[in-house]
Amino acid sequence: MDDKILLAHGSGGKLSHDLIESFLPELSNPMLDKLDDSAVFDLSGRLAFTTDSYTVNPIFFPGGDIGKLAVCGTVNDLSMSGARPLYLSLSFIIEEGLPVADLKKILVSIKNTAAEAGVKIITGDTKVVNRGSADRIFINISGIGVIPEGVDISAANARPGDKIIINGNIGDHGIAVLSQREGLEFKLPVPSDCAPLNGLVSEMLAASKKIRCLRDPTRGGLATTLNDFAEQSSFGIIIEEERIPVHRAVMAACELFGFDPLYIANEGKLAAVVAAEDAEVILAEMKRNKYGKDAVIIGEVVAGHPGQVVMKTTLGASRIVDMPVGELLPRIC
Repeated sequence: MDDKILLAHGSGGKLSHDLIESFLPELSNPMLDKLDDSAVFDLSGRLAFTTDSYTVNPIFFPGGDIGKLAVCGTVNDLSMSGARPLYLSLSFIIEEGLPVADLKKILVSIKNTAAEAGVKIITGDTKVVNRGSADRIFINISGIGVIPEGVDISAANARPGDKIIINGNIGDHGIAVLSQREGLEFKLPVPSDCAPLNGLVSEMLAASKKIRCLRDPTRGGLATTLNDFAEQSSFGIIIEEERIPVHRAVMAACELFGFDPLYIANEGKLAAVVAAEDAEVILAEMKRNKYGKDAVIIGEVVAGHPGQVVMKTTLGASRIVDMPVGELLPRIC
């Protein structure tokens, strides 16, 4: 195969066939190997279904790439409803001229991330567009999973007294992408936190079914997620600034550019609202998982100031944490 993607690779002819065949060594499984127009499978119970498109710039960044990001993002979206992710579709829109070596690197990343998450890619599509009609490569992934019996997770479920947990440092992904895009170097490197969280969520649910809300704070950051919880539940939220974990390099970058880490994107973090009586049990279980070892309770749901998020600052004051307006960092996922 040529060392760059050609328009002919999207023609539906032999080059298209060869390109698709080249994917199979990395993504092979019995359902995908049939190369039929659709995958056929049996499922029962309550299902969760999600879809998302990934256009991150640059496509390679510290701690990951667009392939890893696409799998993690879709797996995590399913997991935030309490579902056990099972199957993914995978669609590429590739710009003419993309180096085949880059595509291979992305495929290996997709393979490794899907294996870690325990999901199978069972169907997909590839299109090639004219040079200048896309930015190297875009990926669309859809996913389907099964929700265990007794699990009821929704932003509307938060109740006064519930505790709010975050599973580690916030803002790593957004700053990692920014640093790669702008050629910035920090004394302390900041890799993306991009990670599949379905294993962590499964362990949390095994510890307690009293998990009210789950959300991965991607675009818009933790601030947007907490505002969603407050708005949809019609209760207030109080968080404590000194409890919110932020990497020193991320905090330095935010101070340099005038950003607030509460609004910076994450790709391996979850915010959980859990019943107060089970908060410590859930927290202890999270800390046993590599993606939850830095988990901490950062606040609680309250009956006052309904629909608003208030932060107690390190200076002893309080401030309202609003939804962000506009796009702080474009093309981060």
